[in-house]
Amino acid sequence: MIKRRTFLWALGSTALTATGAFPQSSSGEVLRGFNLIETTSAPFGSQAAALSIAQLRKTGATAATVIPFLWQPAPTSSGIVMGDALPHDRIAAGIAQLHAAGLAAIVKPHVWVPESWAGAIVPAAGTEGDWHAAYENSLRAIAVTAEQSRAEVLVLGTELRGVSGAEAWEGTIAGLREAFSGKITYVAHGADEAEKVAFWPLLDAVAVSLYPVLGAAGATADWDRAIAKELDRVEAVARKHAKPIWIAEIGIRSAEGATERPWESAEERAAPADMALQADVLRRWLRALEARDIPDLWVWRWFTDPESGGAEDTDFTVQNKLAEEVIADFWGKG
Repeated sequence: MIKRRTFLWALGSTALTATGAFPQSSSGEVLRGFNLIETTSAPFGSQAAALSIAQLRKTGATAATVIPFLWQPAPTSSGIVMGDALPHDRIAAGIAQLHAAGLAAIVKPHVWVPESWAGAIVPAAGTEGDWHAAYENSLRAIAVTAEQSRAEVLVLGTELRGVSGAEAWEGTIAGLREAFSGKITYVAHGADEAEKVAFWPLLDAVAVSLYPVLGAAGATADWDRAIAKELDRVEAVARKHAKPIWIAEIGIRSAEGATERPWESAEERAAPADMALQADVLRRWLRALEARDIPDLWVWRWFTDPESGGAEDTDFTVQNKLAEEVIADFWGKG
């Protein structure tokens, strides 16, 4: 086992408090920030990426993710490989740029499945072991890069709900502990998957992506109830396993009608821009998390291109939008 280093921020204990509440991640700085996506126009290591990261830091963020993509041709395929969208040298460059800006680095692999998504992955019968071995091979290589670059956190996987029940994960986690000396977690797809994951005791936090149906446009009381219901369930999981909660993704498009299907991408549905809706939804998430003392949050999303977003954009990014101002004001760095 590589000797565990001293992190940029203390990330906390795993013991229940005297009141029975789930433990907190830290007593000082927290992992608060954005899922950072590299663009072809502003690769990690470039001046453009440095400018975007500096803008990200000005919101009051203390952390950001670097997201390598694995790829497989279909949900039932076992042929999963490391993608070429973010090779290891640029993973390292991204971590270095985050550290240079005074931010903690979270390495958060995603799996890209053409015309589908990671949650649909269920390898064909008899190939489950092949899939897991191939995934673990890529993940171990990512862990080595993350360790060499002194990343603070490594994510085991993101929204792999079709395979997260496999027994093989215990061995995978043990292997990652040998390769990576930082904090390790897994990002469950909402409370539904979080309640089914068996390996939380082996990890450092219960991490989730949260995109529940909120309701109709303007039905803000429904939005608040949906947010509260989802967080109630996640808190129950965290208490059961005596782990802190990391909200690894919340987000919504700046588009009309986005509250009815918050996970829906701009490619799936064209809609007029609605900056106020995005800002209001994120404000309500921030208030709900603050009320529950859940400080660790990675908003979806931010791009390395500093010119991304803007008043006509209908994607999830908060850059150069009202939502960015709301977040910066909430985090006290506006």
